Amino acid sequence: MSDHDNLLSFASFDLFEVVELINYVVTLCVIFFRCKSCSHVTTTDDVEDWICHQLEDTTHLLHGVIHSNGYGHLLRVNGREGGSRVLSGCHIMDFWDRLCKTLSVRKVSVMDVSKKYGLEYRLLHAITKGHTWYGDWGYEFVAGSFALTSDAYKSAVETLSSLPLSIFLPQGFIPPSTRLQDIISFYQSFSKCELENIKDLFCFLMRLIHDAHKYSSRVEDATCKKPRTSGVLSWSRADVVRVEEAMFRVLRAVSGSNWVSYRALRGAVCRVAPPPLLDHCLMELGGKMAVEGMVVNARYNPDSGALEYRLEPQNLSLTTTCNDSCVANYPPSEEVLKQDLKFLYEFMLHPQTGLSYGPDLTRNLTISSAEKLLDCKQFVKDYKHEKLSSGNGVMVCLLCQLELVDQSGEIAPHPPAELVVLPENATVSDLKVEASKAFQEVYLAFRRFQAEELLGYDGVEDSTQVKLLLGSTESVRVRGRCLGKNGLNKFRVERGIETWTVDCICGANDDDGERMLACDVCGVWQHTRCSGINDSEAVPAKFVCYRCRESL
Repeated sequence: MSDHDNLLSFASFDLFEVVELINYVVTLCVIFFRCKSCSHVTTTDDVEDWICHQLEDTTHLLHGVIHSNGYGHLLRVNGREGGSRVLSGCHIMDFWDRLCKTLSVRKVSVMDVSKKYGLEYRLLHAITKGHTWYGDWGYEFVAGSFALTSDAYKSAVETLSSLPLSIFLPQGFIPPSTRLQDIISFYQSFSKCELENIKDLFCFLMRLIHDAHKYSSRVEDATCKKPRTSGVLSWSRADVVRVEEAMFRVLRAVSGSNWVSYRALRGAVCRVAPPPLLDHCLMELGGKMAVEGMVVNARYNPDSGALEYRLEPQNLSLTTTCNDSCVANYPPSEEVLKQDLKFLYEFMLHPQTGLSYGPDLTRNLTISSAEKLLDCKQFVKDYKHEKLSSGNGVMVCLLCQLELVDQSGEIAPHPPAELVVLPENATVSDLKVEASKAFQEVYLAFRRFQAEELLGYDGVEDSTQVKLLLGSTESVRVRGRCLGKNGLNKFRVERGIETWTVDCICGANDDDGERMLACDVCGVWQHTRCSGINDSEAVPAKFVCYRCRESL
């Protein structure tokens, strides 16, 4: 069974069964066993190596991590473009979202480096929808690279989306003279609604691609089957390609700009395939890509009304389609639409390949906005679960925050609050016991943690009832210590305990995942890009920041 089939079957389970399955698998992973053939003993290190290897496998459909404290990370989603034969990215995200809700996950982060049609989807989707693709499931921008803020992200989206198409087009009655102008003019004339800005244009183009893909999928499903229906043998994809190649040869043989009628083209290839297949291919021929950048243009003859075809260069095809009687049922093929989308993306949106247009102020603002959207990769979903209701009033629900006694500031962790559920008549002593258990069960470093007091309630007896002491308060801070000789000293935080400082001219004061380097004089870290070093360039062996250069 393939990975896709596995996930499809997995998605059909009740989610509570999934949770039990996950617990069972985790239990199996920590068991030591010896291979009967080679006597190799599998240890937890071997299991960790296997898990790391699985996470590096780019053919898997979904990789996600959920920590015991309720925080998770979505690492990989591979839909149809990533190799899935059954599930789309939306199907996989729906499954992941349901799983997180069932597990009562608090927050999930994702780094959006996804691509669509080979393009950075975080930029393309932001223009057409106003947010990242993950935003359809509630993921929101929290913090960007290079100290970007939420307001800066929203402003960049608005700036690019509202950029008028008129600045790309010639003014007055001057006809289009470049490929960019040809493409914009074509889709403006093809659309039933007016396309005024970049958002309108890309939304229309994405909708055409979506419709073309749905239609081609239905055609492929219908044509790739082999059974006989109504006495007529259905055809394979190879049969369709063979007939199309024969039609391309006929059209290439026609000299100049002459059109070939439907009847003439059908007669020229009549011996290649049965009549039903010929009719099907002729109806699908408009917009097909031939060799050497040529595309089949289809139109209705303005005098006779007959359907006609001819081969044209792709950019010429767009121009003539606007002037001739356009075939309403023949939008460009999916292949042509994707090529046009990529061209428009590269020359209208991408900051490194965009063409010069409009006033310098507008151009610079557009480049800056596109760079900001590309720099915004980190998104988070806060599941914001509803507060536990006491129902019939027999429970006390509190969020307990932790504070450690006598711990160095370098290694003292600050875990998120844990939910503690107590009986209605629970005492302060019961609260300390349950708070200790909550942190012991979630964190390895706190397996010997003991809560000793409630902050802000000095001198309160342990026998005091929590409900009477706290009233309607929903959170409390508990102070305690980790028992034992070493306490927390043997546990290092994930990023290490070394002291280091980030202070970049862009405003960043923490590691945001972008490439950085440290000054050899002051030791302060900053982005290589902000220091004038392109991402494609190697980091210099020695580096002195601008502050130290000024002081030398």
